[in-house]
Order: sequence, then C-alpha cells, then structure tokens
Amino acid sequence: MMRNLLKLPLMYLIAITVLFTTPTQAADPLPSWKDGKTKASIITFVKAVTDKQSADFVAPAERIATFDNDGTLWTEQPMYTQLSFALDRITQMAPQHPDWASKQPFKAVLDKDMKTLAASGEKGLLELVVASHSGMSTESFEAIVLDWFSQARHPRFKRPYTEMAYQPMLELLAFLRANEFKTYIVSGGGVEFMRPITESVYGVPPEQVVGSSIKTQYEVQDGKPTLVRLGEIGFINDKTGKPVAINDHIGRRPIAAFGNSDGDQQMLEWTAAGDGARLMMLVFHDDKDREYAYGPAGGQPESSSGHFSQELMDKAKKNNWNVISMKNDWKKVFPDKK
Repeated sequence: MMRNLLKLPLMYLIAITVLFTTPTQAADPLPSWKDGKTKASIITFVKAVTDKQSADFVAPAERIATFDNDGTLWTEQPMYTQLSFALDRITQMAPQHPDWASKQPFKAVLDKDMKTLAASGEKGLLELVVASHSGMSTESFEAIVLDWFSQARHPRFKRPYTEMAYQPMLELLAFLRANEFKTYIVSGGGVEFMRPITESVYGVPPEQVVGSSIKTQYEVQDGKPTLVRLGEIGFINDKTGKPVAINDHIGRRPIAAFGNSDGDQQMLEWTAAGDGARLMMLVFHDDKDREYAYGPAGGQPESSSGHFSQELMDKAKKNNWNVISMKNDWKKVFPDKK
C-alpha cells in the first residue's frame, strides 16, 4: 500500500492529506460532502487557522463562525418556517378577532389567498408577524413556539421542521466546534422564534443566536417580574443589519461566514474585510429533486423565500467566495428519518 502511494504524483498526495487529515479528527469529518474543491476549501481553512505552526493560526477565542439560518441551515421553501408559524397562529387567533375576516392581510390568510398575501409585501408580512408574535410574555411565546414545532410538518416532505436541517451543514457545525470555533446563528428570523430549538437541532445554544426582534417590556404581573412582547418591531437583522448585530451581540468579527442569499451579502463582505485567513460560503439551491431549485442566479426561477441574484453570484466569483452547489457538493441533503 505504502509503495503504491509513493508512486502517486505529489498533487494527489497533497489532496489526500487535505481531505482526510484534520487537527482533531483522523476520520472524514464531513461524510455528507462530496470530495472536491468546496469540501477541500473548508478542511484546508480549518487546518490553517488551528495549526500553531501556520502563519494563518487564529487563537480559539477569535474563531468565530456565523451562519444564516433560513436556506443556509434548513429549508426555506415553500415559505420561511416562521411565516408558516405566523399563518397558523393567525388562523388559530381569528375567532378572537372577527374584524380580520374583512381586513387585509389577515383576510388573505384566512381565505388561503396566497397571491393577495404576497402582494401585501414586506409591510403586510410584518403586520402578520407583529399580530401573531406579541401580546404575551416571553415564557408564553416560547411555549407556543415549542408546541407548534412539536406538531407542524413540512408540506412537501411531511417531516417535522426540526428535521429539515441540512445534514452537511450539521456536520460542518460539529466540525468547526470540534476545532474550537464558536458557532453563531445570525438570521433575519425572529430571535425568540429560533432560540427554543437551535440547541437541539444545531447544537447552537440560545445565547449564540442573533436575529430580528420584537420590542419587550419589563412588567410585574401578579407579583411576578416578567417580560412582555409588545406589538412593535425592535430590529430587523438582515442585509446591512447583520454586521451591526454581530458587532453588538458578539463583539468580534467572524473569520468564517455562511449564507445563501442577497440578505447575507454584507455579513460575508464584513467577514472578508478582516485580516488573516477568511472563509466565505454561500449555499446555492440547485437541486429540485432532493430539495428545491431557485435563484435567479444561473437562470433559475425567482422565489419569495430567499433571493440569490446573479449579481451576488458574480460577486462571489470575483471575490473567490465559495458557492456550495447543493446538487454537486452534497451526497445527501437531509438527515435520515428518525
């Protein structure tokens, strides 16, 4: 065996070493990733920043990796998971709000008129989120979220949403943490919608989740201090908001950032602007058979959930950001059914 290996060209020996040797693991740490440039980029980067003899070595305290959630860690089609939750909540709450039967965008939800709902735009969707996510304590909201996740199923795959995380990304999160990275979720989704399930799904504790927020207010109810969720948006964690939120909540610039849409561009730009080795990656949805295919980069169809424009694709190529092809880079998309 060794004699045969010595006959291989040097470039193949290097590739074998990069793909199958890591600082902390001898076995393949990313078994659901196909061997190739994308996988090698991840392993090479991790090896460089964790090797004390490397010029790119980064101290463990500074090994920060940020991940978008929707479309990056789990599926965002046919609509964002949180939007599905909000629509279910509006339907459930409708008997207490008879005026919704004639008031948009609530009427569109109750009539299951998705065309009219889509036409309401961001303003209409925010109105639905505020109505369905406020007026209760933070503890009550967490209980509502957990109850919904225990019952809701993805309309196409008929699996709990908590099983719709991408297996390759779960492996990536674990690989980074095994190499003393701290992994954060930095998403446009509601922070208190995500936090109840991120630790069980991704291994990311609630204090490492950064997201959009509804304003809360301290009150004493029946002699008990509580935080009440108000009917007002506090912060939208998207696009230029992501670097601001990272700075506010984390206090360190990431050395690795992962996204899937135009809304993640500024997070990747800010990560890339730091000194030393950096890893920027974008998940590209091009697998209609195992998940979904949408863009419109590469001539793929538009989508109301996630927007990977041709401009973003061009920017990624120009700046040597890694574009992960779901079709070509992943052996499997979702974990095996439980």
